[in-house]
Amino acid sequence: MNKSELIDKVSCDRGVTKAQAKAAVECVFDNIAEALSRKESVRLVGFGTFGIRERAARTARNPRTGENISLPKTNVPFFKPGKELKEKVNS
Repeated sequence: MNKSELIDKVSCDRGVTKAQAKAAVECVFDNIAEALSRKESVRLVGFGTFGIRERAARTARNPRTGENISLPKTNVPFFKPGKELKEKVNS
């Protein structure tokens, strides 16, 4: 399922227009992204947790030239599924 299919499903399930469903879905995504940009986690009970992990600075190698390059530390988003989501997927 992609984003437009999700919007169609929300529109159908909730009996709202596609424009209203699109606004709601985008609002949820924007708020999750905004919280993650502030390094806050987003816990959706029964669904899962979105969070940020810090990846340490490291040295890597350019595969084309073999040259060593240094990569700065970065923040990487992650998702940890909740118990209910795991059970639903595995049933």
